[in-house]
Amino acid sequence: MMKMRRPLGVVAILVIAFSAAPLTAQDRQVIDEQRRKAEELRNYIKANYTKSEFMPPMRDGVHLFVAVYAPKDSSKPYPIWMQRTPYTVAPYGVDNYRGSLGPSEFFVREGYIFAYCDVRGRGKSEGKFEHVRPFVPNKTGPNEVDEASDSYDTIEFLLKTIPNNNGRVGVSGTSYPGFYATMAALSGHPALKAVSPQAPVTEWFIGDDWRHNGTFFLAHAFRFFSGFGRPTPGENEIPGPGFDYGTPDGYDFFLRMGPLGNADRKFFKGKIEWWRDLVAHDTYTDYWKARDPLPYLKNIKAAVMTVGGWFDAEDVYGPQHTYDAIRTQSPGTVNILTEGPWSHGQWNYDAGEYLGDVHFNQKTGDYFREHIEFPFFQHFLKDQGEEKLPGAYVFETGRNEWHKLESWPPKNAAKTTFYFQSSGRLSGKRPSIADEESDEYVSDPAKPVPHISWTSNQMTYEYMTGDQRFASSRTDVLVYETEPLAEDVTVAGPLTATLYVSTTGTDSDWVVKLIDVYPGNYPDPEPNPKGVRMGGYQQLVRGEPFRGKFRRGFERPVPFEPGKPDKVEFQLPDVFHTFRRGHRIMAQVESSWFPLVDRNPQKFMKIDEAQPSDFQKATQRVYRSARMASGITVGVIASSAVSAGD
Repeated sequence: MMKMRRPLGVVAILVIAFSAAPLTAQDRQVIDEQRRKAEELRNYIKANYTKSEFMPPMRDGVHLFVAVYAPKDSSKPYPIWMQRTPYTVAPYGVDNYRGSLGPSEFFVREGYIFAYCDVRGRGKSEGKFEHVRPFVPNKTGPNEVDEASDSYDTIEFLLKTIPNNNGRVGVSGTSYPGFYATMAALSGHPALKAVSPQAPVTEWFIGDDWRHNGTFFLAHAFRFFSGFGRPTPGENEIPGPGFDYGTPDGYDFFLRMGPLGNADRKFFKGKIEWWRDLVAHDTYTDYWKARDPLPYLKNIKAAVMTVGGWFDAEDVYGPQHTYDAIRTQSPGTVNILTEGPWSHGQWNYDAGEYLGDVHFNQKTGDYFREHIEFPFFQHFLKDQGEEKLPGAYVFETGRNEWHKLESWPPKNAAKTTFYFQSSGRLSGKRPSIADEESDEYVSDPAKPVPHISWTSNQMTYEYMTGDQRFASSRTDVLVYETEPLAEDVTVAGPLTATLYVSTTGTDSDWVVKLIDVYPGNYPDPEPNPKGVRMGGYQQLVRGEPFRGKFRRGFERPVPFEPGKPDKVEFQLPDVFHTFRRGHRIMAQVESSWFPLVDRNPQKFMKIDEAQPSDFQKATQRVYRSARMASGITVGVIASSAVSAGD
């Protein structure tokens, strides 16, 4: 979700990609060409746009900073494209220009008025910054403000101040700016015609960024707030360099850090206020509910296109639930979902041909920018393009195809459960055994299951498609798989994990993974500089953790009774993936995913207050009988091979 850095330019990406190996003549040629194009775009912007800076007052008297780039050609009116961000709209000064404008180069060449806005308390804007400032639905006076009212007031100022605007405004933003795009939609300004929340920060306890189903995404939160969360060193400055781990090995770093509370005691020392709030609020209280915009997405007037990546490690939850909330609560709104095979924000700056070791055999990012995003804004801000747009643009992984659908998920996706069976089998048949059979493993917080097979001190984007062979060989990971599929099986929509479990502790995490197992003769990529072997590759399609004490609800945690079977059921984010003929469908279950997820002491308590002595081993059981049938429920479109593993 939230990156302190801005999206990397193509040149920077190429330099990073090639930095691990000596550059070939062809590599240098590619980099030189990208640099030439970037320089040409910068020169074009300076030659064709005039930059102005403003400090418009909001309704409560606070002034916010806005940088505007307007076409020098005044022979025709232009729509306004706006973005609001907490990451500053630098460079400041009317003679200092950005190297790019808008969502893509298409907008620059077409001609738009571009407005970049620092939100309250960030960059050069006045006021106090508040993380995911709650929306105020029924404002009673000018002193009741939120990001929606600031959006409204900024739009009003731009319409009255910037000449040659055509009276139409569009807003988009990715990650944290995606949250502000959602807030713009809630502003209800009549001139706002098109909004695109992209990977929008949406729900920070259930599924975006810092907490997933009550678990704490330790590596991600630590990395972000160790930089962005620190007080700025001076007026209008951004925080300095990120945290120095002293090692590239995050698994070792966080294990040596000890209990979660040591992060503040050892490293942050009370200087990062939001970290303390984030850690302390470990149940779903009004603190989190107030920051969720989904209940308010009613009577939206602007057309909305929500964009996400199937493999977005930061905000995979937000796009799908934003789209669904508008679909159910604002049925008359033009509401479009776009989901591609991308990591966080990859669609903005990358060709989108691959993620990690998994290739998609086409330039999905280029396709999105030219054929989906640009036409959307052209249609609603300039009356150009197709008369009717589809309800969803979705990329099917596995078969690697784009689809235009009426809505998401597909209406012909039939609910099908893959059940855990004896001997590690996964089958479409419900277990028939009456005895309470189970599989067991010992979960040891001192030796948690890693979430990746390589070394990193942060949450890497590639973990979302990473090879799971390292995990399937561990004794504290349960593995269930089908036989090789006789036909393709296409899975579309949300997944539901249903586990009947017991633990010898009083709390436990349960991580469920859906995996595509490639056949042994699957070809390696060409070229193959990393020497990866794709035969038998176990690609993570979707994985999600759940903190067991929330099985009765996120508002009221309850302990497990040691040794007593209980039901844990939760939803995993949507997928659109085809398991190809000859592949296997695999499910894995484990109780740690470190250091992506903080360690559960396996003792019912506030985890940020845990001491080293509180962490204990626990024997976990997953039941697979007729009465307690554990498995994963999915929406299957091509279901002829469901029984392939029977």
